[in-house]
Amino acid sequence: MRSAFMQIQCRMASGLTLKNRNLLARLARGGPGPFTIAEAARLAAISEPQAARLLRHLAEGGWLARVQRGLYVTVPLETERPESWRSDPWVVAASALGPGYVGGWTALHHWDLTDQLFAVTVFITSRPVRDRHPIIGGARLEVRHRRAEAHFGTRRVWRDGVPVDVSDPERTLVDCLDEPAIAGGVRHTFDALVSFAEQSDPGWDRLIEYAERLGNRTVFKRLGYLVEQLAPTPGDTVIDACRERISRGIGRLDPGRPATGRIDRRWGLRINAELDR
Repeated sequence: MRSAFMQIQCRMASGLTLKNRNLLARLARGGPGPFTIAEAARLAAISEPQAARLLRHLAEGGWLARVQRGLYVTVPLETERPESWRSDPWVVAASALGPGYVGGWTALHHWDLTDQLFAVTVFITSRPVRDRHPIIGGARLEVRHRRAEAHFGTRRVWRDGVPVDVSDPERTLVDCLDEPAIAGGVRHTFDALVSFAEQSDPGWDRLIEYAERLGNRTVFKRLGYLVEQLAPTPGDTVIDACRERISRGIGRLDPGRPATGRIDRRWGLRINAELDR
């Protein structure tokens, strides 16, 4: 951080007032990651309206990038084209939409459960969600809401020096079984489950525990059905645990697809998607 502070002082020897140079230096010392107008106002000892005008001015000059309204981030000094620079989507999502965690297909890729690359970052937040597909700070996001008490099974990782929570492998699979759309559909969810089963010590017990805590019984229907498609299966323990927890009624294997196809009475599912086995 001290190195960044010294670079800022050198790079800004001209073109900015001493006051503005000092503010940017303080922001750099404060750490990576987005900051609010109120935080900048406190550092500069000025009012928030003054800070808002100042931050807009610095952003126009390429010294800061605007993540969203009222949220800015310092631009790395080595950036040749500040106007096109974008912050890490994980950091953007956590700063703009947190508390929450990175999940879905983004977490599947992080844990090597899929080799599919998605240009959109999935983020699960406890905040109310008005727009499921926002673009914030140049980052394309897929956003879902979960109540705060449902935020479990996550791990903290560091992205560009900023702590961000991401769902662990088991929690990621449970979320994708609950809403296959955030995995790209039930086929991608099944592919991820295949990769999970091929690990040296897959956490089946933890997966069942997380599904129980989430509280959606249809998750057990999908999980049980998909596990029976694995070759070899992980054994009767997982299947029996799912059978004990399924609910009545008929659900869809993939809720994002039309309600067509045969009905599997054993699992209470309409098989409306074919799996690549």
